[in-house]
Amino acid sequence: MEAVFIELPPFERYRQNYLTDEEFRAFQNMLLKDPVAGDVIQHTGGLRKVRFTDSRRKKGKRSGIRVIYYWWVSELQFILFTIYDKDEMSDLTKEQRESLRQMLEMRKKGT
Repeated sequence: MEAVFIELPPFERYRQNYLTDEEFRAFQNMLLKDPVAGDVIQHTGGLRKVRFTDSRRKKGKRSGIRVIYYWWVSELQFILFTIYDKDEMSDLTKEQRESLRQMLEMRKKGT
């Protein structure tokens, strides 16, 4: 399958802190194989949270990196919202979920 990966500014800003270019390609390949990987985050309009290993900190998926993304199947696009380490934040707050939902709606409307 061919798809486009769109890195929104928060993801783009922090990606280098967590993933080498090689690891990022592995992450992209993982999503291409399973576009609906991870768990749907409630009240976000369909955003997903997927776990990924953090080799820099020698952590597996369970205690490693979290990526928030949206698989826009009709457009064949993965929209990558943000990336963070589980140690920094385990769950998104209600306000963060609402903010991400609004960002997704704006993206879908093309604004």
